[in-house]
Amino acid sequence: MITYIVLALIVLILIAAGLGTALIYQKDMQTWILGYWKNAFFSSKPEVKGTTHVMFCFVDHYEPQWLNKDNIELERARVDRWMQDYPVMASKFTDADGYHPKHSFFFPEEEYREEHLDKLSDLCARGFGEIEIHLHHEDDTSDNLRTVLSNFAQTLHEKHGALATDPVTGKPVYAFIHGNWALDNSHPHGHWCGVNDELTVLKETGCYVDMTFPSPDATQPALTNCFHYAKDDPAKPKSYNSGKLMKTGGEAWGDLLIMQGPMGFNKEAFKFGILPKIERADIRDNCRPTPGRVDNWVDKHIHVEGRPEWIFIKIHTHGAQDTDMGALLGEPVEIMHRHLNEKYNDGEKYKLHYVSAREMYNIAKAAEAGKQGDPNDYRDFILKKPAFKRI
Repeated sequence: MITYIVLALIVLILIAAGLGTALIYQKDMQTWILGYWKNAFFSSKPEVKGTTHVMFCFVDHYEPQWLNKDNIELERARVDRWMQDYPVMASKFTDADGYHPKHSFFFPEEEYREEHLDKLSDLCARGFGEIEIHLHHEDDTSDNLRTVLSNFAQTLHEKHGALATDPVTGKPVYAFIHGNWALDNSHPHGHWCGVNDELTVLKETGCYVDMTFPSPDATQPALTNCFHYAKDDPAKPKSYNSGKLMKTGGEAWGDLLIMQGPMGFNKEAFKFGILPKIERADIRDNCRPTPGRVDNWVDKHIHVEGRPEWIFIKIHTHGAQDTDMGALLGEPVEIMHRHLNEKYNDGEKYKLHYVSAREMYNIAKAAEAGKQGDPNDYRDFILKKPAFKRI
């Protein structure tokens, strides 16, 4: 009898393990789940003495042509809604330094229209955000990618006053988000890139940081909830899968800095009432930025090693998609900002700092250099604010 019970338990365990493995692969968790669990269960949260500073960065895969490449009027309507509604929403909130929320528009090179960038530049000149580079490409080559990125960076800089400049060379530099998350040809089937030495090309064309991740599929690196340097292997894809963590007293290494947003599990959202949904820092109408999610982002405690009192939250969206604009420009996002200010901006336990992608990079580099105190002092630590053009 005991033998049958033991055998039944073994069978149940094997079935559960098989179902768990199937679920992991179905949700594309196989690339990161082991490292995440290791950190979650075997690493203690660093102790913070004094004030915790929360850097909050909202990056946007901003694509006005979404599913409508031949409808310029629809593109204009999408951009104009942001020009009208974003300042109204953002003006209701300020951080510990008196800044309103700053939206980082990662604009796709393949959708470039001068009139759209003129409007976004005007919005940024008024203090509501900054512009960086986004790119979708397929079956590309290193040489073509180098030309495309260099030319687009120069166009944004010369025509719109966008992008920071290298303090030594004076050339425009940029933060980057890869279309479809397939950075460095990382899609398992080779889609949406084609360039195995993409990290090298990005570095050569002025990219100072990648902000693509977290991702919703197998392109996600094994490392999560951290900032790390990646070294390119020109012969292989997904060179960013491993690297060296950014730390106080350290220095740049390899070819590209990867700054990720919070990833894990959404404790307040359950599928079938049993399984928690995966948290990938994605904001849209069906994935709203609730107070519970905000608390979860803070709890991930992403920081430069050795500076735990400065934590970084980078969330992302596709802001030009019609179905999501109500959540991004109306009450759902206002609920998020109210919670950030009420819980994480009391001036003693927490201070909130709204930052652009460039400012987040600068503050992280200041932490790496051993700087302390108020991170507001380091918004322009290396890269100065672009001189955006007004309309």
